[in-house]
Amino acid sequence: MSEKTLTPPPHTEPVVFTRDMLDWLSWLQPPTEEELTPRQRESLVDAARSKSEYFRLLARAPDILEARTRTDKDIFYNPQAGAPRAERELAAAATSRLNGCIYCASVHARHAAVYSKRTDDVDRLLAQGVTADLGERWNAIVSASAALTAIPIDFGPEHVERLRKAGLDELAIIDIINAASFFNWANRLMLSLGEPAKQG
Repeated sequence: MSEKTLTPPPHTEPVVFTRDMLDWLSWLQPPTEEELTPRQRESLVDAARSKSEYFRLLARAPDILEARTRTDKDIFYNPQAGAPRAERELAAAATSRLNGCIYCASVHARHAAVYSKRTDDVDRLLAQGVTADLGERWNAIVSASAALTAIPIDFGPEHVERLRKAGLDELAIIDIINAASFFNWANRLMLSLGEPAKQG
């Protein structure tokens, strides 16, 4: 069965990184909410995700989507030790900024700003990229995330040591590595399936 390619509705695609809420438009036809099977609904994990074209599209492969979503939720929402939520979101925002994923950067930059209360620093990352000076702890997180994103094999002991010196313990370092690595993959998936759109 061939995929039906969509013609996106008239919209304005954002060209700069932002913390604004954005829409995302699929280039392929996702199932409608009504067309989702019970297994596809289960794979969303959160029922509200049925409103999203992106998650409905991924629900075509429900086993993969469920594994993806549970991994995502454990990385970002697990409160048992590790890095603060703001810094996990910072790693994902930095990765998305380097990869050019405006949609993902908007989501994770918004969360990083909310949880850290460091809106100016988050906006500096969005405007200047991963070389922005955000203070040593955040610089260490962004540097590690950028290394994992650009050429993962270039991430090495020097990045781990810098994170340690900046005050992150082993569990926090693992959280940063997981957040950056996960979004290095997730950005590429999203960028290959659709495009961001300004709301309104």
